[in-house]
Amino acid sequence: MPDGFDDFVAERIDRLLRYATALCCDRHLAQDIVQEVLVRAQRRWSRIAATDAPYLYVKRMVTNEYLSWRRRRAARDIAASPEVLARLSPPVADSATAHAERDAMRARIAVLPRKQRAALVLRYYEDCSDAEIARELGCAEVTVRSQISRALATLRAAAPAREVAQ
Repeated sequence: MPDGFDDFVAERIDRLLRYATALCCDRHLAQDIVQEVLVRAQRRWSRIAATDAPYLYVKRMVTNEYLSWRRRRAARDIAASPEVLARLSPPVADSATAHAERDAMRARIAVLPRKQRAALVLRYYEDCSDAEIARELGCAEVTVRSQISRALATLRAAAPAREVAQ
């Protein structure tokens, strides 16, 4: 094993898996993506470790793998039913309404185009700036803002109208 790779994996595997799961909306696909990326990263670890931010480099590899054409078919097969989502991420103690809203939002996010989903995850899950997202996705900052705007518009349009209880 290259020097430091085991330590890197031990320290960062959970964060990489959470990030990939947020991108994919599928824990098993996220595990596959992270595993594939780590296998490639291990082979090039001496070069990756020499960069200013090895974690950011590997995170970019995860993003690229998620966006790659090889994963398109798997992305279309996202299981968005509440039962499957409950199995993939066991519910935490909250009300049934919160569960229903969360599941509905996950289902709406899961059908967004890949770059829009990635931009939303980077902005709201990873708390990245437009410049950081643009670097991560390999596009211009204006494209990031456009992707996020379109994604939010789609989510708003798909949101059910809330009934006012009287």
